Amino acid sequence: MRVHFISDLHLSADRPALIGLFERYLAGPARTAEQLYILGDLLEYWCGDDDTDDPLARRLCGALKDLSASGCQVSFMAGNRDLLIGPAFAERAGFTLLPEPTLIELDGQPTLLCHGDSLCTDDVAYQAYRTQVRDPVWQQGFLAQPLEARKHFVQGLRMKSEAAKSGKAADIMDVNADAVAGLLRAHAYPRLIHGHTHRPATHHLTVDGHACERWVLADWHDDQGEVLIWDGDRLLRQILR
Repeated sequence: MRVHFISDLHLSADRPALIGLFERYLAGPARTAEQLYILGDLLEYWCGDDDTDDPLARRLCGALKDLSASGCQVSFMAGNRDLLIGPAFAERAGFTLLPEPTLIELDGQPTLLCHGDSLCTDDVAYQAYRTQVRDPVWQQGFLAQPLEARKHFVQGLRMKSEAAKSGKAADIMDVNADAVAGLLRAHAYPRLIHGHTHRPATHHLTVDGHACERWVLADWHDDQGEVLIWDGDRLLRQILR
């Protein structure tokens, strides 16, 4: 079974080259896969499924639904930027929503999937924010506000986030080794695939005497993307241009 994994595209209307790259991927290489997992931050931001007139969302949902109709099953796990993607968006896009984390098997090999931000526990301020925005009560209150007010709020939040990141040490925004070990321990030491950190690499580690792997997905750029591919025997990275 051929399986693709991607994350951290951060698609937005002001990045047409990146949108084009993703659409070429969906119309081409993705059609060779039987399953596509999108592990968060497909969109730069999403303010709620009631934004049915958003041109980019309509365009992406159409392309994703075409891929699904071609025979490739598509699954999506929310990231920190698009955590408000819900059932209505999923229906329009033809994909399945996944809880975080999700344990799958790649030809009998247990593989754990997550976005990755939950592992960045050294960033205490971010974890407090993450807890807040993933609270169903907070989300219900936020979604009850007018759509334009939500968009204005998120735009301001994006600017604050960029300013905050510039003042943080790089290591604080990477995963914490104990958090990774705890997650692997809780799921019987599987292989781990995640995104979020924008630090693509393959890590070999030992947890409680068990040899484990941690595959970090690459973020996408206007002129280059990357897909992690399970070819039925092994994982490999493919560059897209």
